[in-house]
Amino acid sequence: MATREISVPDIGDFKDVDIIEVLVKAGDVVQPEQSLITVESDKATMEIPSPAAGVVKELRVKAGDKVSKGSLILLLDAAAGALAATPAPKKSPEPLAAVPAPAPARTAPAAPVVPIGRAAPSPADPARAPDSVPHASPSVRKFARELGVDLIKVRGSGPKGRITQADVQEFVKGVMQGAPAAAAPAARGGLSFDLPEWPQVDFAKFGPVETKALSRIRKLSGGFLHRNWVSIPHVTQHDEADITELEAFRKENAQVAEKGGFKLTMLAFLVKASVNALKEFPEFNASLDRTGDNLIVKKYYHIGVAVDTPDGLLVPVIKDADRKGVFDLAKELAEVSKAAREKKLKPDTMRGGTFSISSLGGIGGTSFTPIINAPEVAILGVARSQMRPVYKDGAFVPRLMLPLSLAYDHRVIDGASGARFTTYLASVLSDIRRTLL
Repeated sequence: MATREISVPDIGDFKDVDIIEVLVKAGDVVQPEQSLITVESDKATMEIPSPAAGVVKELRVKAGDKVSKGSLILLLDAAAGALAATPAPKKSPEPLAAVPAPAPARTAPAAPVVPIGRAAPSPADPARAPDSVPHASPSVRKFARELGVDLIKVRGSGPKGRITQADVQEFVKGVMQGAPAAAAPAARGGLSFDLPEWPQVDFAKFGPVETKALSRIRKLSGGFLHRNWVSIPHVTQHDEADITELEAFRKENAQVAEKGGFKLTMLAFLVKASVNALKEFPEFNASLDRTGDNLIVKKYYHIGVAVDTPDGLLVPVIKDADRKGVFDLAKELAEVSKAAREKKLKPDTMRGGTFSISSLGGIGGTSFTPIINAPEVAILGVARSQMRPVYKDGAFVPRLMLPLSLAYDHRVIDGASGARFTTYLASVLSDIRRTLL
């Protein structure tokens, strides 16, 4: 038998890539195009196939090695043509415990296959998106599909948590022997994390401590904030608006509002300006549906406003903000803020929001990254305005600048749209006439 050296072919610009999986061993019979190893760079994972049929005589690589074009993978013994003319069957995986044989083909459509360890999807639910598939090579994914295994349920034992064929086999054995399967994800886009256990530390060993129970509001909101932060790909666009004229106008009309028993705050103008921007960019006034395949664009404008209370953050919603003037908005903001601090908010007051605003202007700061209030797709953060020299009409002049921080869901909104939104919003805030339209 002739011995042939099998090397890494041309894999483009990739050099010194890691071998994450060796798919054959000495003595295995391989066929042309059968995968030999899996390599991974920081950008892609690929399998290196065999260019010919034969028997693996000797492996020259192992998992963890780095290879480039021309690196020797193995020595292959190939007959003059017998193996190529009569393809040998692929090596069968380790026998599984009582895996049933496939049913014969039917003329009528068969019921959908339900992967092992996963609840059957409803007719409205599509298949899992490709980007939600766990860390596994293409051959392992194919192997799992053939066995009906949902890889999201399998714990990987390979480098970086990669799932191997042996992991899939062990999972199937466990299911066949009665081990409980993991719960299915809540919906498409739901995430499952396999993280190290939270550190348990006796802080009293290092000095005096005091234990304070979290308020009920913080306990409830903490879970939602954590969910939103880890499940939504946040991007934050920072900008600033020249509100010099707007602030002068607000002060001129502040006494009129005070006679009515409320304050004319900058937040009322922000709500009004945000509605204008949402009408111009409707994808910001929307939500992803449960499947993640469709965007529900809302034709109403209910603006949530974060209110700081002694027990934590609450977000009452100003309904139909597009139908209300600045004075109406200022009065309603004062009422809901007072109700929030006095724990008198009604449940309906905190539902139905389409876009949120979190203002720290009365406290300070220059910018921050607000967390999106799901199922909304964007939130506007506002910090304290500052008087700064701005180059205008050939000279530096003092202008009151308001920092804006727009966080948005990158699955729905791209960076260009985020920049356009804040630019438009800044232009509206800088022109009182556009704000009041």
